[in-house]
Amino acid sequence: MYETQCYSRLRTGRGEKQNSLKMATTGQITTCLSETVHALVCHLGLEMEDNADLDHIVTASGQVCWEAITFNLRTLDNEEHDLNYKESVRLLGPVCKAVHLYLQSLNAKQFNDQYGIWFIWTNNTELFIDVFEAIKSSQPTTIALDLMKLTACLERTLGNVFLSMGNDCPFLLRDLLASQELATIFGQDVMNVLRVFLGSPQSLNLRNILWHGFAAPAEIPPMYTSMLLLLTAGLGQILQKGSMPLHRPYFRLTQLEELAVFPDINEEAIALAEDFIGKSDFVVEIMLPYWREAVAAYRNQRYADCVILLLPQLETGLRKLFTIVNNCPSRILTAESTMLYTTFDEMLAKYLENDDTNQLPTALGDPIMEILWDLLNHQEGPRIRDHLSHGELDLKLFPKKMASHIVALAIVLLHRCCKNGNEIAMENECLRVIISSTSSYCSRFHPIGRLKQQLRHCVGSLRKWDEIPGPSIEQVSESPWSEYWSQRTLATSGSLMEEIVSYIVKRLKPVYNEELNTSQLLAEEQLHLVIKLLANSIHTLYCPRTLLEVVALLRKVAFQCLTVSEQVTNGAATRQQQWLSKSLRSRQRQNYLRMLASVQYLHSVFSLITLLVTVELLKAQIIGEMDSSEKRSYLKFLKSLVQYAENMVTYTSPEKNKWGETWDLTEKMLLKVKQFYNQFFNGITS
Repeated sequence: MYETQCYSRLRTGRGEKQNSLKMATTGQITTCLSETVHALVCHLGLEMEDNADLDHIVTASGQVCWEAITFNLRTLDNEEHDLNYKESVRLLGPVCKAVHLYLQSLNAKQFNDQYGIWFIWTNNTELFIDVFEAIKSSQPTTIALDLMKLTACLERTLGNVFLSMGNDCPFLLRDLLASQELATIFGQDVMNVLRVFLGSPQSLNLRNILWHGFAAPAEIPPMYTSMLLLLTAGLGQILQKGSMPLHRPYFRLTQLEELAVFPDINEEAIALAEDFIGKSDFVVEIMLPYWREAVAAYRNQRYADCVILLLPQLETGLRKLFTIVNNCPSRILTAESTMLYTTFDEMLAKYLENDDTNQLPTALGDPIMEILWDLLNHQEGPRIRDHLSHGELDLKLFPKKMASHIVALAIVLLHRCCKNGNEIAMENECLRVIISSTSSYCSRFHPIGRLKQQLRHCVGSLRKWDEIPGPSIEQVSESPWSEYWSQRTLATSGSLMEEIVSYIVKRLKPVYNEELNTSQLLAEEQLHLVIKLLANSIHTLYCPRTLLEVVALLRKVAFQCLTVSEQVTNGAATRQQQWLSKSLRSRQRQNYLRMLASVQYLHSVFSLITLLVTVELLKAQIIGEMDSSEKRSYLKFLKSLVQYAENMVTYTSPEKNKWGETWDLTEKMLLKVKQFYNQFFNGITS
């Protein structure tokens, strides 16, 4: 029921303000560009009717005459370095028109023969040939799509050039274009030309208004795509005088399996998307060509094109919903240079810039917000829009799974803002499956989600200890360490560990209702309990900083525990092979037997630590209820666990093999854990 209420709820109880919002969502949006930006992008460069002399722009051999282009740049009065973007756009307009007509006069072979070599520096000549074909086609949607790809590739390649002189490449294109490193290589005037087209909210800013979903297909004059195509070739001509940049490897999307939420998109789902596009209030009507081309791209297995088209439209649709639920209709337009754009970052935030609570999370619900954060924002997630728009992905190898995920998410959002969405869902099994896939979604890429995954890996690794190979029982039992192990574990794990388990069970009671027998909660049962506990849903949206600090420490413990576990299993397998081949020296054999004698003890300990970390994760929110002294004590305790785990990584490494030290260190750690919990339960009620 809730899924289609985000619009209907807004139609009641808001009087005159709501009437103005209705007007903003009933197909009367003629542009998402503000008046100033619309005039700058759509008209200013077309004002001058003078024809630029092509012979002064491009030589007969195809060389770009940069002086003739930079001649049209203007600076602000009394400002030597600040560009007058408006006047520069106006004066460059005739140049762009001449370049556009020139490129349209060439056929594909002529263009490739003339300019193909000058795109080698981008490491993606095929893309620029495609951009040329788009210009020839005169299809606005195709030209806009290829302009997005061009700007992404250009940014990535300019970053490669930057790194030939500098170290940390700027994240923002405008900072990259304003860098001294690129000015040194290409010349300041050349970089200023690029800044007019791409580098500032005061400029044409073509990259941003397209990638953030503000520009409709027909609003970008095709001549700007032609101009950027020629300028890219011109940059290649400048670089020919020096050395070609080294190209950074593409980013690899390795998170696809973890991201999997929805069923695969089949033809029925695609038809469903097509139907919703025409019915849903989520779609801004002037953007319909993008949506339709995205569907066509998916059908034709052009998965990168599909996603490049869809992501800005998801942002536009969410911006539209954002303006409604927060009663700020003007925010659907591009911001001016003095303000921030309303982008994903702001729309997914907890608070608005005026510190009011953002109502979009309430309208969408936690599962959809978690999916959006996982897809777009979390540092360990795919951050798909960032990687795509900055040219960091190989478009030729773009995975179908990612495109399928984004198409399914689009269907969910289209359905949610469709007036008769529930009726359609009742009649369509495919839609019901897609919609229901989101209902129980929990973040995979929030630090809490990553910790959960780490703990699952720990459990899986520790369960492999039962399979650790070794010499015969007689050989191990003859080792003096067997008796030593039994004495130590009787004294330690028989009492101290059981006492710690009882504390952990007590800590669990508010979040786990099943009765647990402490004396029977041995290592394997502890690991089984961990898996059950990790099935609990944990709220991850807008976690306070102190909670994230706790989670960060717990993640360090889990990471080191997994490292220890893998070192033990891998080391045991290696030593077993060496034992069988009789290649171990006497001291190595004794060390191997000491390791095997320690396995059961350490398995119990690390199973306990894995359970402890899981329980502390479930209870992490209590740090907000502690006073400053209690917080310091708690964080100090967690840091001591981190230190223990790090030391154990060192002691169990193939280089060290200090098994006696692991026992001593572990006993000290267990005593600290007991002491902490004893103080905790005596001084704090959980």
